[in-house]
Amino acid sequence: MKHEIQRIGEETLKVLKDMESSEALQELKVKILGKKGSLTALLRQMGGLSPEERPIMGQVVNEVRSRLEQAWEERSAELEAIALEKRLSLERIDITLPGRRVPRGHHHPLTQVMEEIEDIFLGMGFQIAEGPEIESDYYNFEALNLPKEHPAREMQDSFYITEEILLRTQTSPVQVRTMEKLFPYLPVKVIAPGKVYRNDDDATHSPMFHQVEGLIVDHGIRMSDLKGILLNFSRQMFGDSREIRLRPSFFPFTEPSAEVDVSCMLCGGAGCRLCKGTGWIEILGSGMVHPRVLEAGGYDPKEVTGFAFGMGVERIAMLKFGIEDMRLLFDNDLRFLQQF
Repeated sequence: MKHEIQRIGEETLKVLKDMESSEALQELKVKILGKKGSLTALLRQMGGLSPEERPIMGQVVNEVRSRLEQAWEERSAELEAIALEKRLSLERIDITLPGRRVPRGHHHPLTQVMEEIEDIFLGMGFQIAEGPEIESDYYNFEALNLPKEHPAREMQDSFYITEEILLRTQTSPVQVRTMEKLFPYLPVKVIAPGKVYRNDDDATHSPMFHQVEGLIVDHGIRMSDLKGILLNFSRQMFGDSREIRLRPSFFPFTEPSAEVDVSCMLCGGAGCRLCKGTGWIEILGSGMVHPRVLEAGGYDPKEVTGFAFGMGVERIAMLKFGIEDMRLLFDNDLRFLQQF
């Protein structure tokens, strides 16, 4: 019996070395050490041995079992290592290949121009103010000297939500809101960039567009201060050789009012298709803040004066980049946007 147990152990060890899979290894283990295994069957025969032989055979069995279990663990570890190496080789990523670059985006041309406008005026000491896009009729019109039934309201076909609430048609309401907030602080020197809404849609107009409002209120503010600020802006935006001119105009919230033209950046004022032969291109509206607007903001028009201006960001962008149709700015066509 002793020799049979040793024989089973030796033969099993030889077979173990040639095992190529964990499944076959497990099957062999069950065949030898399982409930119906060959080694287990011999162990059951130990009951017929004499008391002197049992300890000897028990020692032999334990030695063989111990050797087999150790051999199984070692071969199992080897097979697992082989399987892992094979899997890693199949799943290996070749890090020497160049990566796939994610396309980099950039700011929309309107964002570029808006940020440039902000940077120019921040450099001149202005601060940025904001106001709600859903505005009351009071701030959008009445506080800006446009009472109900005022004919100038017809110039702005508005999006009303109720009779007293609408989508703001201009960033000018921020003037009064800012003065109310800062009163009695002086000077008031802000720009107000943001979206505005009007029921208008063609090659040069959009139902939603962007404006930048400017406002200065202080003691002794004059029209010449307005011209100096806008001349500096025009030269930084369109080139150092640009000149501006102010043409009399009408806005209910400024008095006197002026349209501001810049010398044509294409022909330098000689006259061309862009400026329609005049040498000048209109860029914004401006004027001295109307006394009633100052009063609505809490300031005494006998003590302080101010000027205001407002420009369409789309118009500035179209002039700066030579864009002829505003709708291109909102089509989200990458072929167009990638040019900027």
